[in-house]
Amino acid sequence: MLIWIIALAAGAVAVAVVYGLRPGSGIVALAAALRLVGVTGLVALILNAALGAARPAPALIALDVSASWNRDGDSARFRDMLDRARNEGREALILFGDSARTSSGDIRPTDQASRVRPAVEQALAEGRPLRVFTDGELEDPEVLQQLVGGSAVIVTRPDDTPDVAVADVRVARATVGGDTLDVDVVLTAAGRGGPPSQLAITLGGRPVATLAVDSVGAWGERVVRARFPVPNATGSLVIGVRLSAPGDAVSANDSLATAVDVMAGAAAVVVSTAPDYDVRDLAAVLRGTVLLPTRGFYRVAPGRWREDGSLATVTEEEVRRAAREAPLLVLQGDTALFGDPRAFARGSLLLVAPPAAPEGEWYATGAPASPMATALGGSPWDSLPPLEVAAVPAGATFEVLETRRARRLERRVAAVGWERPRRTVLVPSSGFWRWRFRGGPSAAVHSAFWGSVIDWLAAERGDLRAASPADGSVREGQPVRWRRGSPADTIVPVTLARRGATMTDTLTLQFPAGALFAESPPLAAGTYDVTSKGGSSVLVVNPSAELLPRRPTVLEGDIGTGEALADAPRLRGIGWIFAIVMTALCVEWILRRRAGLR
Repeated sequence: MLIWIIALAAGAVAVAVVYGLRPGSGIVALAAALRLVGVTGLVALILNAALGAARPAPALIALDVSASWNRDGDSARFRDMLDRARNEGREALILFGDSARTSSGDIRPTDQASRVRPAVEQALAEGRPLRVFTDGELEDPEVLQQLVGGSAVIVTRPDDTPDVAVADVRVARATVGGDTLDVDVVLTAAGRGGPPSQLAITLGGRPVATLAVDSVGAWGERVVRARFPVPNATGSLVIGVRLSAPGDAVSANDSLATAVDVMAGAAAVVVSTAPDYDVRDLAAVLRGTVLLPTRGFYRVAPGRWREDGSLATVTEEEVRRAAREAPLLVLQGDTALFGDPRAFARGSLLLVAPPAAPEGEWYATGAPASPMATALGGSPWDSLPPLEVAAVPAGATFEVLETRRARRLERRVAAVGWERPRRTVLVPSSGFWRWRFRGGPSAAVHSAFWGSVIDWLAAERGDLRAASPADGSVREGQPVRWRRGSPADTIVPVTLARRGATMTDTLTLQFPAGALFAESPPLAAGTYDVTSKGGSSVLVVNPSAELLPRRPTVLEGDIGTGEALADAPRLRGIGWIFAIVMTALCVEWILRRRAGLR
């Protein structure tokens, strides 16, 4: 309305300038009226004024095409929802799942995610309501609160039937031939729970364990642990897990597999006289992030030792022998337990000596020049929890991590290293577990710190592969993480051969400077034999996580409180408005000439 007032005022001023406040009658009055119409219309066109009352914008229609529709094999449920969505919209549907796009051709629920954010962002950009058709299992339901008024969620849930599924298989990424392996199998259940079942585990295709599992409660989770020996061989073996449950409604989520690297001997030995969170996390980094088969020994009382994992009793002489022969020895607690570690050990040394007593809070503030500096560059030092740091002896070759009391007072070094006579790193600190517990960027710095230290210490380890899968298994639709073998390998070609298929694929992995990991696009489900310079490995891609039972995250109903934009027509989009303005100005000019005016 304001634009029209401005345009009318401009037209009135134009009439007054040429014809005066009282144009008179006859031809002059008609010419003045035409000038008023022409100038008003011209100014309104320049300002693109709206013509007519605002009308609510029609809603966009978005359809969830995630693979979770296929969990129970009922395609009729999805086809019914598709028909309802098509009947509501006059435009092409927005399909969402792992991405958002406009519908075309045959529509099938095949996406490996349930993210509605891209569709919400499109609706907000256009200022229009959004009607979301889904099975109710959205990964990001909170974004729906941003929608404008008139939006809604339409939900069709599957029949409520018993279902138990294998959600995850947790196992060390690398182990030693002839050792025992602990496997944790995570089971989840649907809204009506899961019936009693039997769990069968295979290693390299051979049965190794069969376990009976009780029923799982509604939306519950259960962890089942199995322990079995590993063959005295080397290479990558696939651990397969399969559920057999009478009355289980969904069979597509009853199996899972992962790969484990089996090596000839332990590449690292961890000996701790004061076990704590730090040494536990360090052993996990050795086995998972750095892929070193590791044996651990913990002193639980004077003269009493237990082996990590099995908690079997071992003698101090066995611990001493394993420590002496280790290519990489980690001593935590009393590092002089077996005498001078530099004289005792044959391989590289990582000495973790926590302070005897608390000496205040020390915050990491930087990474001085060292072999680990590249991996730690750009770390969010301001967000890291404090450490406990003791003073270090003089004479180190380099400093790894700098800390300051209260971030700005006196300085102490939390880790130092020596090149000779053997590679050695001393960490007179504790509290790194706080970094991992915080998660996010802090946990990433935890992995980067210990990973870069161990990488440097284990530079001569037996695994010579230029790149290998960082995880033994991933889900379909998830990117694949790769671990770099040598710091010199920055561009690595990798060949993937899917078992049962005749074609092979080749990937070129690019590792950023100082980075331990790189990612590649998702792969189809299957078992892949991976070949890179220096050796081979195995990667398992399991069916999508969309097939797992998931509690609904949204309910059907209206949603959104914001005001939708109007779609009232604008003058510049109406062709006959231009014709009226031009005609009025031309006729006014002719009439002025006939009236003897210039």
